[in-house]
Amino acid sequence: MEQQIYKGKLTQFHWLKIAKKEELTKNTFSLEFEIPENLKENFKFEAGQFVSVKFQSNGQEVINDYSMTSAPYEKKITLGMKINSSSGTTSQLSRNYNVGDQLLVSEPSGRFTLISKPSEFRTIVGFAAGIGITPILSHFKDILHNEPRTRMFLFFGNKSSEDIAYRQDLENLAKKYSDRLQIFYFYSQEKTANNFFYGRLDEKKLSLIINQILHLDDTDEESTIWDAVDEVLICGKGEMIKNLANACYHHGIPKKNIHFELFEEFNDDIYPIEKEFPLIENVEVEFKMLGKEYQTELPTNKEKILQQLLVQKFPVPYSCKSGICGSCECILEEGEVELLENEYLTEKEEEKGHILACMSIAKSKKIKLNFDLS
Repeated sequence: MEQQIYKGKLTQFHWLKIAKKEELTKNTFSLEFEIPENLKENFKFEAGQFVSVKFQSNGQEVINDYSMTSAPYEKKITLGMKINSSSGTTSQLSRNYNVGDQLLVSEPSGRFTLISKPSEFRTIVGFAAGIGITPILSHFKDILHNEPRTRMFLFFGNKSSEDIAYRQDLENLAKKYSDRLQIFYFYSQEKTANNFFYGRLDEKKLSLIINQILHLDDTDEESTIWDAVDEVLICGKGEMIKNLANACYHHGIPKKNIHFELFEEFNDDIYPIEKEFPLIENVEVEFKMLGKEYQTELPTNKEKILQQLLVQKFPVPYSCKSGICGSCECILEEGEVELLENEYLTEKEEEKGHILACMSIAKSKKIKLNFDLS
């Protein structure tokens, strides 16, 4: 086992052997890992979670997060990966590591998860773009396997038909669960016979989907399929998530039922800030991180805490800056803040004083934070 390292929180890594490597498209591939018997418990996971992989790239040690495409019932760890450039770290991973090699893999984490409800009738809609299909695929496999009364709709966007990762897996699911799963493919750079499926998944496309696909409900003649949607899953780039999450919300889906996973740093708020706060100048901030104490002063409380600490070059942990990943989770030990949005923390954690620094506005003259959660 690797020593614990700090990556937002202390993370445990283990050496795992690559059991299978498969090229999916010209720039995506998958890795399946062999889990030794003594690590089975360590690598139990929920659909939608990810692991971090630690490896050498261009002579440097890097850590990348990759979502699992496998479902828990499959009892294996399979990751989907996209090569964004020939010199990028994932490209190095693809070229330098093969079946039989070992990599340091973290224990599963992440909260892009759903509570299983096998006895209920549910309708779940998924939106994915490109490699964003990976955690969505894990969810769909798991739900279809465990929830015999749940119906699902997937709207999957790619540049072209050649860029679709996991198409065969999706088609196999659609065939096996033809009575409960429908999949629709959209292309942003390939003309289609039906213009409906041409273009990106955004708020305009969602309106068309609601009106032309999720309209008549065979199970309830007085409502539409969209009216029956219980949960929405979204995974892709930040701008897509922002557009679709707000569109779903404006079309009647409560924010608590809209779940998203971000695959890149995104500095915008997913939902617009609807509150105004009294101006506070010269906010005193004390925080603890890796056992060290820090002190500083924020000019005002107009900007969120994490973003202001980063401007001042403090090495505070972060990834998405949008309240999704949880990397900047900390404990508010003194003072008052407003947590604008929260896709990550549980109610119990909030009650214990946990906040996300990237989504918190100072509401008192002094605040004290502790990033050392473990």
